[in-house]
Amino acid sequence: MNTQTSSHKELYTALVAGVIFPLQERLKQHNTVALRKQMEQSQWWTRDQLRDLQLSRLKQLLTHAQQHVPYYRDLFAQLGLQAEQVSSLQDLSRFPFLIKAEIRAHTEALKSEKARHLARFNTGGSSGEPLIFFIGKERVSHDVAAKWRATRWWDVDIGDREIVVWGSPIELGTQDSVRGLRDKVFRTKLLPAFEMSEQKLDDFLAQIRQLRPKMLFGYPSALSHFARHAAKRGLVMNDLGIQVAFVTSERLYDEQREQIASTFGCAVANGYGGRDAGFIAHQCPHGSMHITAEDIIVEIVDTHGLPVPVGESGEIVVTHLATSEFPFIRYRTGDIGVLSDAACSCGRGLPVLQEIQGRSTDFLVAHNGTVMHGLALIYILRDLPQVRAFKIIQESLDLTRVLVVLEEPLSAELSSQIILGFRARLGAAVEIQVEQVNEIPAEKSGKFRYVISKVAAY
Repeated sequence: MNTQTSSHKELYTALVAGVIFPLQERLKQHNTVALRKQMEQSQWWTRDQLRDLQLSRLKQLLTHAQQHVPYYRDLFAQLGLQAEQVSSLQDLSRFPFLIKAEIRAHTEALKSEKARHLARFNTGGSSGEPLIFFIGKERVSHDVAAKWRATRWWDVDIGDREIVVWGSPIELGTQDSVRGLRDKVFRTKLLPAFEMSEQKLDDFLAQIRQLRPKMLFGYPSALSHFARHAAKRGLVMNDLGIQVAFVTSERLYDEQREQIASTFGCAVANGYGGRDAGFIAHQCPHGSMHITAEDIIVEIVDTHGLPVPVGESGEIVVTHLATSEFPFIRYRTGDIGVLSDAACSCGRGLPVLQEIQGRSTDFLVAHNGTVMHGLALIYILRDLPQVRAFKIIQESLDLTRVLVVLEEPLSAELSSQIILGFRARLGAAVEIQVEQVNEIPAEKSGKFRYVISKVAAY
């Protein structure tokens, strides 16, 4: 009986991944299937072969931008830059960065004159003003193919049962009858990440038990929140056959990975990217975060915009090679990371992003100017058993607020302990305000951010 059921599931997945999804993509005029098949070949190429591909595609992108994108045509002329001058990937550093303010100021001029059927997108704006930009069919096809390839690394595929825990108003706002039918066919269930009352959490966990998904997908903060609630309720969730939890859009902390893996009895695969920068990197079963090198060139730069040596941290700068219709060339992501030149034991030639340390707003600045990751303060609160949830807001160099959810009223002793710990790291003169709250609400995007700094660290 179990063998028949398993066989039926595998046949259905094969039907969706092999027939229904490709048909959908063809109707959308996306060449996702061909791209995914190409990527499953090129992932085994050598680093030199991948760099040659990147250089060829970079030249094409820069030439198109120079000839057909008003913003870049004017900018390159003003700076005396020519696409044909590029003879190596290192030459990319001669071109200017693209920052969010420039996209906001020149949105129309960034559209290619040859662009057709552009779709309007925006980031969630959880750390500031939302960014509005446009994406063409080429970009969508490449991003979907890259995500699909990485999904298959974990022996799951489109059509396998999936629970998606998300908070974006873009996805949640499109839950019409057509989308509902599509999700039913693809066996995908979307749960809204910003509705996190205890009653909702109970309901979500019941839905997970009922659906018995093969994979989970969502914010690490939201999935770990689910996992903690299951542990609190004493619910067993590791017997459902969940194979992998894909997490993205936030920094994945070690304790979140452990909580999700332990509660749901599955592997946790980290992913890194965004609507703006694209599908940048994904973790393979051997543990490495592989960059989508066929589409993405990643640079790591210091506060002055200069490249840092491999193994050192800096801001992640992305050039997306499939964005001719609305180019993202040397786009400053605001994220902090580290590149590695180590080869992964999985055998893929795709370069490795050694570490993603978080957004620049996840870093704090001590009174003396020292930059530190929010973990320096997070661990102080994590070590306090009385603290159920928290949020750290650095308002200025002189003031940091700490919001805490406690089992009992905030005592002078606990408040003093937190203040002393924070001042030991931020500086003795810094004012630390500890405030007890009933709950820590999610951002509008549905994410839970432990640290927000309003002081520029990078």
